Amino acid sequence: MRAKSNVIAPAGVTLGALGVLGFSFSLPATRLAVLGLDPWFVAFGRALVAGVLAVGYLALSRAPLPSVTQIRRLVVVALGIVVGFPLFTSLALTTQTSAHGAVVIAVLPMSTAIWAVLRASERPPLVFWLSSGAGLLAVLAFVATGGGFSGSLGVADAYLLIAVVLCGLGYAEGGALSRELGGARTICWALVVSLPVTLPVSLYTADFSRADTVVWLSFAYVALISMFLGFFAWYAGLAAGGVAKIGQIQLAQPVLTLIWSALVLGEPVGWPALATAAVVLVCVVLTQRSRVTPTTVLADQPVR
Repeated sequence: MRAKSNVIAPAGVTLGALGVLGFSFSLPATRLAVLGLDPWFVAFGRALVAGVLAVGYLALSRAPLPSVTQIRRLVVVALGIVVGFPLFTSLALTTQTSAHGAVVIAVLPMSTAIWAVLRASERPPLVFWLSSGAGLLAVLAFVATGGGFSGSLGVADAYLLIAVVLCGLGYAEGGALSRELGGARTICWALVVSLPVTLPVSLYTADFSRADTVVWLSFAYVALISMFLGFFAWYAGLAAGGVAKIGQIQLAQPVLTLIWSALVLGEPVGWPALATAAVVLVCVVLTQRSRVTPTTVLADQPVR
């Protein structure tokens, strides 16, 4: 498939931005959910709920079965965004705040871009990497100095780093696969492929004795938005605009997460957030205006 050579794909940017907006509340919602639910249940239970919805969507849309090669690639997608990211962020947020988590999650756009090179057949130019790096540094500087980061790196940060690596893989593989299956069907099939794992783990770790209304509302958010509907827009955006380029819209996610943390969890966010947001906006625009050169091999190779 030939990649578009135009510098901006408006549909991809819009869809990607909608996905990031939905994902930006994931860490605060997960933080609230694990206060009353087992972190393993939060991770696998939300995928189970989304998986049941996915079965309904695929049935109603009469989606054809994916090929054997596509199923193998869907397993990679599931490893990254159905199991890996939810599990390791849930484990991390049992001991850390969502603001702290935003520090490490800020690395996600770069992780996605690297995996886009390895798995999605994209070759971003130097200006892309410079703009992406500048945006990453701006976000890291903000969250480290004014966004609530405190304390030394520990086990929770290792969990978050693993989550970022796996999530970047899931984004890149899913974005490339969405060019064949479509964004909605890619996430739905990934959720269905995961059901043999998410169902038993959810049943085994289910303990609702400490769950209250806030906990259940937070769980509902990560199940319906973070794990399901958000990916409809996100994967469609990655497919339309390119994994590496649209992935850089995630640079805004840590700032949005910190704003949500301030509004919902009461953590202070001052004027540096606005300045950082402006820098990030410029960097995102620059990445969108860079040309990403496609290759002709990796995207169609099966995962071995």
